[in-house]
Amino acid sequence: MSLVRNTMTIGGLTLVSRILGFARDTLMARFVGAGFASDAFLIAWRLPNLFRALFAEGAFSAAFVPMFSRIMGQEQRQGRDGLPAALRFADQVLSVLLPFLIIFTALMMLAAGPIVWAMTGGFPEGGTGDGGGKLALAVEYTRITFPYLMLISLVSLLGGILNSVDRFWVNAAAPILLNICMIAGLLFFRGHSDVDTARTQAIAVTVSGAMQLGWLIWACRRAGVSLRLRAPRLSPDVKQLLKLIWPAALGAGAVQFNLLISTTLAARFLPQGSVSYLYYADRLNQLPLGMIGIGVGTAILPVLSRHIGSGDAAAANDTQNRAIELVLLLTLPAFAGLMFSSLPLIQGTLQYGVFTYSDAVASAAALTAFASGLPAYILIKVLVPGFYARADTRTPVRIALAAMAVNLVLNLVLVWPLAHVGLALSTSVAAWVNVGLLWWTLRRRGDLVLDARLRGRALRLIAATAVMAASLFLLNPAVAPLMRGHVLHRVLGLVALIGPAAAIYFGAAFLLGAFRVGELKALVRRRRA
Repeated sequence: MSLVRNTMTIGGLTLVSRILGFARDTLMARFVGAGFASDAFLIAWRLPNLFRALFAEGAFSAAFVPMFSRIMGQEQRQGRDGLPAALRFADQVLSVLLPFLIIFTALMMLAAGPIVWAMTGGFPEGGTGDGGGKLALAVEYTRITFPYLMLISLVSLLGGILNSVDRFWVNAAAPILLNICMIAGLLFFRGHSDVDTARTQAIAVTVSGAMQLGWLIWACRRAGVSLRLRAPRLSPDVKQLLKLIWPAALGAGAVQFNLLISTTLAARFLPQGSVSYLYYADRLNQLPLGMIGIGVGTAILPVLSRHIGSGDAAAANDTQNRAIELVLLLTLPAFAGLMFSSLPLIQGTLQYGVFTYSDAVASAAALTAFASGLPAYILIKVLVPGFYARADTRTPVRIALAAMAVNLVLNLVLVWPLAHVGLALSTSVAAWVNVGLLWWTLRRRGDLVLDARLRGRALRLIAATAVMAASLFLLNPAVAPLMRGHVLHRVLGLVALIGPAAAIYFGAAFLLGAFRVGELKALVRRRRA
């Protein structure tokens, strides 16, 4: 499959998941709001999400997929079917992974109290918040949600196998079940108070993990993939996997670590609702990140691994250049829209029920700050595979640690004058530091050379983005009254804002020569070795 086609498959399904996720967040804003219960739930939800990003998805895939593919390739070069040998390796991984996950999950649930306290400082007492009550609620929710980590880690193992045999769509579709479960909880099983409704959400998280695991087991059996649980043994291949996972975990989790730091500071030092403002802003910012960044990053890794494994450095460089070109084409309009139309977007999607206008203004300010780093977040997903495909998981973690240090310093500097907006802005600046260091390192090694085509088109895309940004200043006041109306009015307002702005961007990009329709069609049709 071509890079573009794989990206469209993964990105399209991820976009469906993110849209459903945002529908879920809209319902949560309506029924839970931005206050006591939502802050407690979001703290609890942050923990399994953090470990999922560190181990279950980013790090595990970065280490497991290249090793699984390499074992398959070695067998195929000798004229044998590579899948059985690769599955024996997966059996060994499962036999070590499952006992570890059971013990780790149990320990985290037992230690939920001190862990949540360390994240929040116990929440501030006095004012409008009940620190002790909120802490107890966050601990309760954490114990309910944490089994999700164990379940989603097993999902990632099976999904990595399916990705390695080019069945990307199955794993990409799994997160849709999470959002369906949480939406069903909000619509049909919510309680009489925001506390009860948030508890229902916590239960729905763990239920969704079981459903996703069932979905992947079914899909694997349909693909002829079946794993056996053996006695745990640290074979040479498993030891190599573990060596690759730990640095990859820190590298893949840099953004999550930055968000965790921001959440901790917001919970401890800022007014009630600040955690929720950051969360809702980040969720809207995650829509393009999910479709573009995760789609391209997942699709590019096996392609780069094959090119590098065959010694075709030129093809590997061309793949990364075209990937960067693709993400710029798709990311820059999202960047402009979220930056310059943050308030109408937040109002149109979230300002319902107990989510007030002041909540919308506060969330929109955080969204503007987050969106300033959107291109960097997505470029990280494209550049890091350039290291992983060369079995280098250590360099990205060193770079990620440097970016985290920048984020921490800026958090401490900006949280006081800018409150939650300063925390969001710090995360964006840290992402730009991360992507700059990744690019500089690849360039210094000779592993990535930006070709003339990419450089020229990037300038044209920036010019098209400026044209779109100018148009948004005219569109925003025109659609503002619709964003405060009934659901149909809001939908019309969002269409009236997004449709013309997108048409202006792609029209300007086409007229400036930033892309050609024929080339995009050829990319979709082309198959890569």
